[in-house]
Amino acid sequence: MEDKYSQANPLSPANANLRSDQEAATLQSQAELKRKKRIKLAIYISVFVVAQIIVVTVFGLTVMRVKSPKVRLGKIDVQNITAVPATPSFDMNFTTQIRVKNSNWGPYKFDASTVTFEYQGDTVGQLSIPKGKAGMRSTKKFDVTVSLNSDGLKNSNLGIDLNSGVLSLTSVAKLTGKVELMLVMKKKKTAAMYCNLAFNLSTKHIQFLKCD
Repeated sequence: MEDKYSQANPLSPANANLRSDQEAATLQSQAELKRKKRIKLAIYISVFVVAQIIVVTVFGLTVMRVKSPKVRLGKIDVQNITAVPATPSFDMNFTTQIRVKNSNWGPYKFDASTVTFEYQGDTVGQLSIPKGKAGMRSTKKFDVTVSLNSDGLKNSNLGIDLNSGVLSLTSVAKLTGKVELMLVMKKKKTAAMYCNLAFNLSTKHIQFLKCD
């Protein structure tokens, strides 16, 4: 009779306990759901923070890292070489390119400069590099004609070198300028060149060219 009464009467202690258990279970379920949501949110925030750190690090190591541009001689096409070991003397003309390579994520603006060609430390010719700009991750090229001669040289080794059939020279240059990043930050950078050249006097061609 008591069980039937409890089932029939919603206010009975048995039904009250049942509702209390159900409410407790519901509250516990809701609390567990909120806890899982908080954990998931914390994971999302952590992943976002880590991703931002990675992005900033990569950005700093690539885009914002400023490297020194490079200036180099390109392919050399000899037009004329005249060498007289007895004098001793030489005269030559050739065409080449002056290349200013900028690997930065911003343009490199440089001032006018000079490329000097030397024989054992003595100048045998020069050419001018005009003021210019190498764009972001690009190479600025200047087509030039070079004239070199031994006028004024007093080096006693010149005759020996001319008799060997190979004339070795060096070429040096230095550019000063600024790399501009994000339109606001500017970094001063110098591009330097040191090249070793060797000309074959018999074939009248460039035999060796290496630039550092």
